[in-house]
Amino acid sequence: MSSSDVAAIEVVRNGFTESVHRARVVVTGPDGAVQHALGDVGAPMFPRSSNKPLQAVAMVRAGLDVEGELLALVAASHSGEGFHREGVRRILGGCGLEVSELQNTVDHPSDEVERERWIREGHHREAIAMNCSGKHAGMLRTCRHNGWSRSDYLDPSHPLQRRCRETVAELAGEEVAADAVDGCGAPLHGISLAGLARAFGRIAAADAGPELKVADAIRQHPEWTSGTRREEAAIHRAVPGSVGKAGAEAVYAVGLADGRGLALKVVDGGPRGVPLLMAELLLALGHDAPALHRLRTVPVLGHGRPVGEVRVVPGLLQDLTR
Repeated sequence: MSSSDVAAIEVVRNGFTESVHRARVVVTGPDGAVQHALGDVGAPMFPRSSNKPLQAVAMVRAGLDVEGELLALVAASHSGEGFHREGVRRILGGCGLEVSELQNTVDHPSDEVERERWIREGHHREAIAMNCSGKHAGMLRTCRHNGWSRSDYLDPSHPLQRRCRETVAELAGEEVAADAVDGCGAPLHGISLAGLARAFGRIAAADAGPELKVADAIRQHPEWTSGTRREEAAIHRAVPGSVGKAGAEAVYAVGLADGRGLALKVVDGGPRGVPLLMAELLLALGHDAPALHRLRTVPVLGHGRPVGEVRVVPGLLQDLTR
């Protein structure tokens, strides 16, 4: 935590501020320069699943031959809905691969409705239901296309993972600051929050090549990158031309069609204010849409009734977006 990080999300119960979350927020311009910032946006951080569109670009550059909703699924932290799981099977089966080759962590579907149905039907935790299975399926298919070994596709020294690391650095406009293992088992590359915003601005503004393919896939099929009941999909639909992706530990990045990039991180990793803060930021930047207004607060309940709200600290973004 940096002393420059700002109080950004507050939980108000019956007029009393019960909790506060500090955050970092950055907006980069079409040239990649920082236009507005709150907090230490140059410090290294792990984007977690916000890296997935960058990794998808790397895979397309390496010959990944899926498009549309399946490419959106490669860039996804999907909810594990039926169409997501079937999409993973299509990515793999389309080139003769098996679901058993997936090496991501096993899990239940992350969508609450789908998880309850999955368990009622007698399923246990499986690799295909885990939110990163689309990315892993894309990695396996990319390896198959290039004749690379698949049993060790998660090794950081593997040709695929070296290309992913290089692409993250290139799109962010900075060197990777730290390497780790993500929750799904894949290599994870740390960059600054400003670098993450810069990368998303570049992907969203692309007019050709792998970046455009990934951008079009995500914005045309947002439910495949997230889920039918997710705030991410609602924000995508509310902001035409945008390309966004949230990540674990309260990270969220959005690229706008004009080349600007937005990124935020709630410093304590608490996710409850993340979509609220992104919606407020987009509204402050002039993207006025009913869906964004609906996402600005979440009710705080007392005995099942609203008695307050989770909200962005009033006036937080006033100076940021002048």
